[in-house]
Amino acid sequence: MPKRKDPCQDCSCRIQSCLQANKYQESKCLYELEQMRLCCVKWHEESMCCSGINLERTYLDGKTCVKETKHKKTK
Repeated sequence: MPKRKDPCQDCSCRIQSCLQANKYQESKCLYELEQMRLCCVKWHEESMCCSGINLERTYLDGKTCVKETKHKKTK
């Protein structure tokens, strides 16, 4: 039986891409980090990508409403 894809793998890949594009400045990838945290809140028992993620830390401090939509980048 084929193994299911990790439900948070896409979020993890988006974080890596963002960090690489922004010279590893975490502050430039807060949206992606928050999306990963939200994914892990839901899937932490099934996702290997979630090991070590602090589920209680928020990255956006309530300043932005996080939805399952594409992140708009500011100029």
